[in-house]
Amino acid sequence: MEAVGNPLATIDDVQRRLDDQGYIAERSLATAIFLARRLERPLLVEGEPGVGKTEIARVLAEVLDTRLVRLQCYEGIDVAQAVYDWDYARQMLEIRLLEASGERDERRVRREIFGRVFLLKRPLLQALEAPDGRAPVLLIDELDRADEEFEAFLLELLSDWQITVPEIGTFRAEHPPLVIVTSNRTREIHDALKRRCLYHWIPYPSFDKELQIVRRKVTGVSEQLSQQLVTLVQELRQIDLAKAPGLAETLDWAAALLALECSSLEMQMVDRSLGALVKDQEDLERTRERLPALIARAQEGARDLGI
Repeated sequence: MEAVGNPLATIDDVQRRLDDQGYIAERSLATAIFLARRLERPLLVEGEPGVGKTEIARVLAEVLDTRLVRLQCYEGIDVAQAVYDWDYARQMLEIRLLEASGERDERRVRREIFGRVFLLKRPLLQALEAPDGRAPVLLIDELDRADEEFEAFLLELLSDWQITVPEIGTFRAEHPPLVIVTSNRTREIHDALKRRCLYHWIPYPSFDKELQIVRRKVTGVSEQLSQQLVTLVQELRQIDLAKAPGLAETLDWAAALLALECSSLEMQMVDRSLGALVKDQEDLERTRERLPALIARAQEGARDLGI
């Protein structure tokens, strides 16, 4: 797939290189990435918000020393935003110039104004290009936010690594991109698209993994505070909240507590910083009702570990 070297030649390589970039991946995820690259298949990654799905693509681009092409999906996204558009202002100017020159051949005028020079390449078309011989990493982020009809635009790209522009022809990737598609499962992704992808589910991290990530990502946080806050977050996910905190919220909260110069969980500081962890009004109320018990258990858990 790439012209120079292969830093992801084995599953061990994938796991080690991701770890070098600060991304702790389970063996199953490393295997899925290895296979996606080896088989030249897109990888559909689903999981709760904030568990590190998007980060995979950024880290892979770093590992492969290549560019990251990102398509952020949203309701109403269409071909003009995702695949290509035309530079209408320049086309109008060209039409006027042709008219001024006396050009009357309609077919020639159409051929001129719908040429490659007036084509605006959007992320999906950009991802087919590898000017330096290195295929990019293409991130199609939060596909479930897009309308179901939008998935049809992806089928040709994800199965044949090509996109057809009717006025010009077919663009085909000489070096297929490594494609990561993410979804938070707010709706089901269509079977036709799933068939073109490998699949991996990322759950919330275990206590040990989340603690390890906090230690790495939040420099300066004490061991006692790390243990306590991770314990509290893990318990909070067992409560029936509208939006349970993800790993991203854990890191935000750890950074907030560190900024408030906390070395252990205390009621007042936890309450003041709770907005970094819980981001729904009703969830905040439910959490505050349980805070004394949650903090007590987090402190007890750290004492049991001798911290």
